[in-house]
Amino acid sequence: MNDARKPLREDVAPAAIIEDVRPSVDSGRFAAKRSMGDKIVVSADGFAHGHEKVACELRYRGPGEEAWQTMPMEFLGNDRWQASFTADRLGLWQYRIACWIDPLASWREDFARRIDPEDLRLAAKVGAELVALSAARAKGTERERLSSLARQMSEGKDAATLRALAQDEALFNIARRNASRDAASETGAFPVVVERERARFSSWYELFPRSAGSTPGVHGTFVDVEERLDEIAAMGFNVVYLPPIHPIGRTKRKGKNNAPIGNPGDVGSPWGIGAKEGGHTAIHPELGTLADFKHLLRSARLRKMEIAMDIAFQVTPDHPWVKEHPEWFRKRPDGSIQHAENPPKKYEDIYPIDFDTRDWKALWQALHDVIAFWAREGVEIFRVDNPHTKPFAFWEWLIAEIRREHPAAIFLSEAFTRPRAMHRLAKVGFSQSYTYFTWRVTKKELTEYFTELTQEDSREYFRPNCWPNTPDILPYHLQKAPLTMFRVRLLLAATLAANYGIYGPAYELGENLPRESTSEEYLESEKYEIKAWDRKRADSLAPFIAKVNGIRNTHPALQSDWSLAFHETDNEQLMCYSKVEGADRILVVVNLDPLRAQAGFVTLDLEALGVAANAPFTVLDELSGERYPWRGARNFVMLDPARAPAHVFSFEA
Repeated sequence: MNDARKPLREDVAPAAIIEDVRPSVDSGRFAAKRSMGDKIVVSADGFAHGHEKVACELRYRGPGEEAWQTMPMEFLGNDRWQASFTADRLGLWQYRIACWIDPLASWREDFARRIDPEDLRLAAKVGAELVALSAARAKGTERERLSSLARQMSEGKDAATLRALAQDEALFNIARRNASRDAASETGAFPVVVERERARFSSWYELFPRSAGSTPGVHGTFVDVEERLDEIAAMGFNVVYLPPIHPIGRTKRKGKNNAPIGNPGDVGSPWGIGAKEGGHTAIHPELGTLADFKHLLRSARLRKMEIAMDIAFQVTPDHPWVKEHPEWFRKRPDGSIQHAENPPKKYEDIYPIDFDTRDWKALWQALHDVIAFWAREGVEIFRVDNPHTKPFAFWEWLIAEIRREHPAAIFLSEAFTRPRAMHRLAKVGFSQSYTYFTWRVTKKELTEYFTELTQEDSREYFRPNCWPNTPDILPYHLQKAPLTMFRVRLLLAATLAANYGIYGPAYELGENLPRESTSEEYLESEKYEIKAWDRKRADSLAPFIAKVNGIRNTHPALQSDWSLAFHETDNEQLMCYSKVEGADRILVVVNLDPLRAQAGFVTLDLEALGVAANAPFTVLDELSGERYPWRGARNFVMLDPARAPAHVFSFEA
């Protein structure tokens, strides 16, 4: 914990107080998150007893540095101080704040209020003594200049001369810089982890490699995925996420539609990891070789894209670890290994790893070595399956260890669970987190949730990554829904959040049939079979997705989260919000009703948008190319979902 009461010298009682340091996550227990090139703005309350004035200083250092760089903090008023530095390297940065009583500043303020000439001369002598103390600590020309100032203040008779001496900013700044700070208080170090820009802004496209081929029913390969990269890049995505690429177990392998007993020829779930061919560092032989995979990584980079790898720490009965390390798995009373279950459901094809094993150190190291193996092969983005079912301490250790050698590594937490658990995972190191966006539908739900994500203190460490669907989740509002609903949900995810993703072909083709009415599982789920997607279908959403991602990639305002602001509408089916980055301003108006046209007035916060009251301005709809002349805060909007689900406005100069 950071304790700002500790003085720098044990023989001097602490006097200055430091409070409300920002950015801070749990008083410095965890790191705040920033991206490469960000200006890290640090602020705190600094004050002392009575009318004493204080000075504050920011001290910071970058990854691997021992020495602290220093800079004075600016006084903002009401005891608040601020300074900033730019994070120009990946890794763990640290900062701390020092605060001390500033007798010279207190003296100058007091001196400026005095009127009586004799009173001024006496006060000047007090100031001269303070300046002389600074001179004794100074060196070279600074000592000479301060000594001269002290003499003039002590000997001066003329009130005007004394006032002029007291107002010499340059000399008094030198005096303050050399003044004693023996009674200073200093905080402990506050951490800030600086990650790549892609941790802040990314567009994910998930696809199953085995369904990437062009021949129905034939197992796809990495080569097939590579042939699809241009198509995915044309839609504007920069991360291609692959479900597990490892050998799939055969014992108790699931059949189509998650049938408990598979048939010969069933391919099983990619999350059923481990077979005679190997485990978590092996590749499913029908996908290709390690060389093929590395070629895919390089091909993606040439297109300014990356391959994200799925990390699922669970095994099948056929995984090599089951025989090599039986102590890593929980036993039932009959001596057999406990399979996964969620009563009344049983998952006999999966063995959970027992993190309570006495051999936990070896287990942790083996799991670390899995990620380290793929990081060495060139993977820099990892989507982690169900991390909330493993100890938080494990993830804190593992992520820190991986980043020591691979500071560019990005981790996405797939934890659809309780809020506190999701937030703890973000605190211990996950770069991005899945969210509840998948189930937030109404204007009220979306506004409240994204206000929480972007304006509350949790934004310092919790980076949302919003998905309208996943292979596991076909939410009820997308079940048997028209393509207009798919357009609405994609546009919301892509403009409310800087990080978002879709489960690929299923989304662009509007896959909307559940396995049963009470389930969020897809009918004929791709998790259990090879799918033949008709990606050339006339009603594919690919052109719309490309348009939305093109807007995201062009406008910096949509590439971060914190500027999100909501604007009033008089129709609950119309939602309006904006984002701003420098001169770039984006205003989005969405029709949440996928079936009917909706109309109403939006009332803009003109100050937030940088628009003068009652001034005319022109907005350009980036989706349609149409321009609209607007004036003032209140303007009319009509949106027909058959034509367009939203306006995405930029502001013309």
